[in-house]
Amino acid sequence: MRISYVEIQGFRKLERIRIDLNDTTTLFVGANNSGKTSAMDALCTFLTETCDFTTNDFTLSNWSQGNAIGAKWLKDDGAKPVSADPDPSWEAVVPTLDVWITVEDGEFHYVRGILPTLDWAGGALGVRLRYEPKDALELKAQYLAAAKLAAETKAAGAKNGNGTAAAVTLWPSDLRSFLDRKLGSLFTIKCYLLDASKMKSPVNGVAQPQALPAGSEAIEGKPLNKLIRINVIGAQRGFGAQGSGDSEDLETARKNGRLSEQLKSYYKNHLDPTDYPEPSDLEALAAIEEAQRQYDLRLKDGFGASMKELEDLNYPGVTDPVLKIGTKLRPVDGLSHNAAVQYHLVGEGADGKTQALTLPEQYNGLGYQNLISMVFRLMAFRDAWMRVGKASKSTTSEQNGHQIPPLHLVLIEEPEAHLHVQVQQVFVRKAYDVLRNHVELKAKTQLCTQLVVSTHSSHIAHECEFSCLRYFRRLPKTATTVPTSAVINLSEVFGSENDTSRFAARYLLSTHCELFFADAAILVEGAAERMLVPHFIKHHFEKVHRSYVTLFEISGSHAHRLRPLIEKLGLVTVAITDLDAVDPANNRKKAPPRKGAGLVTSNPTLKEWHPQKETIDDLLALKAEAKVKAYPDVPLFSVRCAYQTAVQVKFKSGSVEVIARTFEDALVLENYKVFSLMPPGTAADRFNAAIHDAANADDLTEKLFAAVEACDKAAFALDVLFHCDPKALSVPSYIYEGLEWLQKQLDRKQVDLLATAAAAEVK
Repeated sequence: MRISYVEIQGFRKLERIRIDLNDTTTLFVGANNSGKTSAMDALCTFLTETCDFTTNDFTLSNWSQGNAIGAKWLKDDGAKPVSADPDPSWEAVVPTLDVWITVEDGEFHYVRGILPTLDWAGGALGVRLRYEPKDALELKAQYLAAAKLAAETKAAGAKNGNGTAAAVTLWPSDLRSFLDRKLGSLFTIKCYLLDASKMKSPVNGVAQPQALPAGSEAIEGKPLNKLIRINVIGAQRGFGAQGSGDSEDLETARKNGRLSEQLKSYYKNHLDPTDYPEPSDLEALAAIEEAQRQYDLRLKDGFGASMKELEDLNYPGVTDPVLKIGTKLRPVDGLSHNAAVQYHLVGEGADGKTQALTLPEQYNGLGYQNLISMVFRLMAFRDAWMRVGKASKSTTSEQNGHQIPPLHLVLIEEPEAHLHVQVQQVFVRKAYDVLRNHVELKAKTQLCTQLVVSTHSSHIAHECEFSCLRYFRRLPKTATTVPTSAVINLSEVFGSENDTSRFAARYLLSTHCELFFADAAILVEGAAERMLVPHFIKHHFEKVHRSYVTLFEISGSHAHRLRPLIEKLGLVTVAITDLDAVDPANNRKKAPPRKGAGLVTSNPTLKEWHPQKETIDDLLALKAEAKVKAYPDVPLFSVRCAYQTAVQVKFKSGSVEVIARTFEDALVLENYKVFSLMPPGTAADRFNAAIHDAANADDLTEKLFAAVEACDKAAFALDVLFHCDPKALSVPSYIYEGLEWLQKQLDRKQVDLLATAAAAEVK
């Protein structure tokens, strides 16, 4: 048994998303404010006992329909009673979580409480958790009463001659403001069965959840509580020195984050010999009792003089109780102090002998504190689930007479806090193994552990299989909605296992997982562009420089292989590539680009992705707007290609038109004065010689072509950086146009982000 996927509706910016869960580890990735934390909070809020919803947890755009329900009640003025069942229109307003579970043969006894029919033969089972009114009649009655009282107060103010009464807004101004105060007392989570035959696949990352049939009745109780055990490690774990902040919440978080507190909790739940003692505990208990007896005797002697003074005051009298001082030693008290956990160091004393040195736990680095704490909590989660030690004898209502839940869902938010790169990778690699390190879990496959991790770390993403990644993509505000999110299952991006999918997965997981956290991407051809384009951005494109843009090098012969991923992510992208002219009449041999020479490009990005043209003449004639590939189904997403075009160069007696073939000769052509100052013997000096020796424009093109062919491109870029001030370089025209376009796209995305922030402030 396992959770196949969950669908979330109407929760914050998660209007409609599906998250497919991997059998073992699932990783949430995406740019800031893309909905990863909201997804984790939705799972926690629905599946744990907290149920701590607020009106801000409803998708903001849904409140227009919620307020319309209240307005209709006011218009009817109580004349039309509502049904005792939830108003059907609430379904489009309230947050819901659909949990779909795959059940195997031999596991039916676990799910008998949520079977849709008695003849159910196995497969997928779906349960909807919906946060809705407990009693629609009571909700309506309380709202109308509050609204009536507010209206009467305003009317009384106007009658008494108070001219400002009409301008005052009294609570409740609408149903939303009413529920700001009353939500927790009037709403609850109810469960409904779903129909597996009505499941639909997401469209562009947006889920298509089924509507409940009219008159659907909720299931009694909380059926998923016996199926799923959920544990959470939140992002704010509060590590650091004690007492460094004056906030009680901060101090409490720090205290709870310390390993000593976790050890104390683990000890009480699994090891305490005073709790359900076993034969192996008797010796320890006898030692505790003897220590307590000896300590009490010492206290009696120590307080003897003080007791004598009390007797001199005639206490105790004949009828007064006798004062006695005793102790109660508990083993767990030994862990209730700041130095309960220490780090042992080996040092050399003044006499030259080796001695053990110790420091309290807060003196270890934050990274190690975080790592040790998280691993220990995972072990505690596992052992509590499997009822290790004393937990197996607990008589709590949760465990008494109940079987172990077959599903264990563990959520970890941003484990990278304070951890350096290597430790991040080791943790995410080993976390699942820790959760399964129990003899019963290794032997019984029907007990399933599923780990969900949200992260901003490309290093953690690098360590996971491509099929484990779930990408959260921001969707912009439209005329009728607030900004929302979509979720892309990256295991489905490239389809079947083929050369393209293998290349993309291997390349990204070995180099550029930061793509999953960026606002935009820049693809470049080679080492020279990778080293110099960041300088162009820094000195000429401030907006791009301040944005979360990832730049990575991928040869023009492979850039098009990333097309399925870029399109799935909906990531604004500039592909800076080369014209790469070849002569089809000469066995497709490389050639200097010229107009009207029948040349074609060998660049697959230009031929197969965009603009899907092959002849050099067609490419050179293309207008700037035609170099943009728009995707109407994905708002704010488009891709622009940028390749060399004809430029005017001042050459000897006058200006001539020259077409570069690659980045290197394009850079030289538009910065020939700078390159004329290059010292002899450098890789870049070859181009200087080509400019001085060329007789005409065609000869210049030929010589530059030869210089590029003989050039070490990385050495060329290093020479430029060493001998030139990057600020003095002019950006090649085709790159300038591409980056200028990208800057405008980022401005558009910034409007989306600002709208998101503004919407979050709406109460």
